[in-house]
Amino acid sequence: MNIRLLSWNINSVRLRIDTLKKIIKIYKPNIVCLQETKCPNDLFPFKDLEKLGLSNIHTNGIKGYHGVCIATDLPVNKVEQKDFCNKHDGRHISLQLKVKNSLLNIHNFYVPAGGDEPDPKINEKFKHKLDFLDEATNYIKTQHKYPYTVLVGDLNIAPHENDVWSHKQLLKIVSHTPIEVEKLEKFQSSIDFVDALREFHPFSEKLYSWWSYRSKNWEISNRGRRLDHIWITPKLNKKIIKASIEKEIRGWDRPSDHSPLIADFKL
Repeated sequence: MNIRLLSWNINSVRLRIDTLKKIIKIYKPNIVCLQETKCPNDLFPFKDLEKLGLSNIHTNGIKGYHGVCIATDLPVNKVEQKDFCNKHDGRHISLQLKVKNSLLNIHNFYVPAGGDEPDPKINEKFKHKLDFLDEATNYIKTQHKYPYTVLVGDLNIAPHENDVWSHKQLLKIVSHTPIEVEKLEKFQSSIDFVDALREFHPFSEKLYSWWSYRSKNWEISNRGRRLDHIWITPKLNKKIIKASIEKEIRGWDRPSDHSPLIADFKL
């Protein structure tokens, strides 16, 4: 059975619902993971996605900020939402899906951005980011018993020097600092996740998923960062066919500043 997963920081689901519908019609995903939905659960546009065949929709949203969602056309066995740092800020949701005779676990994260100053002593937002990653790492360690697990989302860290446009210039910029990279590596290694995108795009290749709104000629300057990720367990890595970043969508009308990620599996 072929399964397509799409993950996207949509930067407001209500503002970009028409773009999302267009993406779903073109790419036909079985699983859609959204971050930064900025929408309380009762105002989420459920019917728009249901009409496109994604009948099982689960949200963890709050008004105006953050928020995550997983929508799928597959049977759902279990739903879980974890609260990290006692913030209740809509940054995680997971589904356990039934795929033939297997259970597929999907974790969707929206990691805090961390503010501007990369010092937890003077920047509470950066401290929150580091604490969040510690708690998320401890939580994911409890998921080791599930061999088919995917972790996706806007993790707000670009770990490798070719995940940013300039390694040297961004070493002291939040999202690429050594302490963030160290925390992310611990998160990834918690159950030996494989970086799915880098399985198909070697580390020698520049790879970005986010380009700032501040850059009018974003595609020409190409000052991007790979803040969005798809991680998979080693057993699931044997089942993956493709992983990609759909960069051209960043150039559509009224875009998110992130491009969607896609992963195809044969289960």
